[in-house]
Amino acid sequence: MYYSVRSKKMDVPGAYTGGLLGILIFLGVGYTGLAMLGFFFLAGSVVTAWKLNYKLSLSLAEENKGRRTASQALANAGIAGILGLLSWLNPEKAYLFSIMLAASFAAATSDTFSSELGNIYGRRYLNIITFKPDQRGLNGVISLEGTLFGILGSAFISFIYGFGITWGWEILWIIIAGIIGNLADSVLGATLERQRYLSNDAVNFLNTLVGALVAGLFYFLFG
Repeated sequence: MYYSVRSKKMDVPGAYTGGLLGILIFLGVGYTGLAMLGFFFLAGSVVTAWKLNYKLSLSLAEENKGRRTASQALANAGIAGILGLLSWLNPEKAYLFSIMLAASFAAATSDTFSSELGNIYGRRYLNIITFKPDQRGLNGVISLEGTLFGILGSAFISFIYGFGITWGWEILWIIIAGIIGNLADSVLGATLERQRYLSNDAVNFLNTLVGALVAGLFYFLFG
């Protein structure tokens, strides 16, 4: 918390919110949960700051140079915090909740990687609904390169889960769930967010929720 504020990665309310969520995640999943949270925060900060001046020149950078607020912390890790609490309160279902928690982080990381790096390295930008060319940086606009970076981000979280908890089909479930959550984020961005029915934080929250629910569905179908 101190480092995040001192380095201007988060404001003070955001740091306290992140700290509370970290406690809930630790209660449910232990150090593996904290590793996923830490990776999302650090890697997200790195890709947000990557070629920042270039993104600023194209008006593609996040507001406040990517400094996280309390609402952003809840949007990206709120679902993980809830699942951590549920895991702690229901230890007999901890395995299910740990998979869903990892998938929520996979979705958040996938979205961050695809948007931040896709806006830099993408070559052709398409509207996810119409698949027609669209303006880079607009909500719901995707690129092949950005999608591939998103898959990588989801895989990173899945591997942390594998090293910390178990290797198995769960790894693939988490990767796929993260990708689906990311794609859902783009669909919501191209529709409800563009029409101002949803804020960016609300879309990010739903992104992580979709990722968690998809992983939960995989568990009930194949677990």
